[in-house]
Amino acid sequence: MPGTIALPAKTGSSSFTRYAWSVLAWNLFVVLWGAYVRASGSGAGCGSHWPLCNGEVLPRAPRLETIIEFTHRITSAVSLLGTGWLAVWSVRRFPRDHRVRRYALLSVIFLFAEALLGAGLVLFEFVASNASVGRAFYLSLHLVNTQFLVAALALTAWYSRDVAPPSDVRRSPGLIGALPAALLVSVTGAVTALGDTLFPAASLAEGMRQDIAAASSFLLRLRVLHPALAILAAGYFVYVAMSVLRSKPRPLTAQIAMAVIVLAAAQLGAGAINITLLAPVWMQLVHLLLADLLWLSLVLLVVEAL
Repeated sequence: MPGTIALPAKTGSSSFTRYAWSVLAWNLFVVLWGAYVRASGSGAGCGSHWPLCNGEVLPRAPRLETIIEFTHRITSAVSLLGTGWLAVWSVRRFPRDHRVRRYALLSVIFLFAEALLGAGLVLFEFVASNASVGRAFYLSLHLVNTQFLVAALALTAWYSRDVAPPSDVRRSPGLIGALPAALLVSVTGAVTALGDTLFPAASLAEGMRQDIAAASSFLLRLRVLHPALAILAAGYFVYVAMSVLRSKPRPLTAQIAMAVIVLAAAQLGAGAINITLLAPVWMQLVHLLLADLLWLSLVLLVVEAL
């Protein structure tokens, strides 16, 4: 209309940003609970039924394994609702083609894929004592999708900030390669964790004998790959982060680079403790949480530097 003043589109929103970070935190909790389901051997707690649990909407007189598995399904449903609302809010709050809208919608897509992959674990019976190649491959695919999901959620929150000045970082050598390296280490970690769960060792010496025994499962023979790759990758991550720091970036970028260095070192320490203690469930969860935080720090470092 003549005389109407065009107002600039609103972009940043502190309430949206806080909500986006909270959705990410909740999804990390769901990921950890899912790992607990696997580590505790509760993946078959609802039988081979999905979305029902042992053929029921609400399981009656459930076993502990059923409670653990059913709780994971409930937390996943809450995650779907929370992430769905995040996408709706992003469409209402941010202009068309804004990065926040794209990443929020990607989060929903990855979360639906996550739900379908989780259902497949149950329906294909890749749970309990299943030690097949198919289960290892499926878990790896599930993990990669999970990493993409939490990365999309983190970027939704990151780009929704009220102030997001452009980075002044010079492109660091090898920066892009950090993300595929992190995914590779995570995949080998998932296979190792599966082997630790299905074939527990009574001592460190017995575990080492399992790794080299000709009759051992492929899950055990591949187990040595994870610590070797983790050490190499940690050195690579520290090199990349130091390269960023040498470019004299703004304080926020420098803090992310320092977080990468600290988390890479913490991961190595947690991995060593995990091996020494023969992979107790609680230590597996700590190790996984550190891995997720390191992955997110690398994602943010890459988007800041590129």
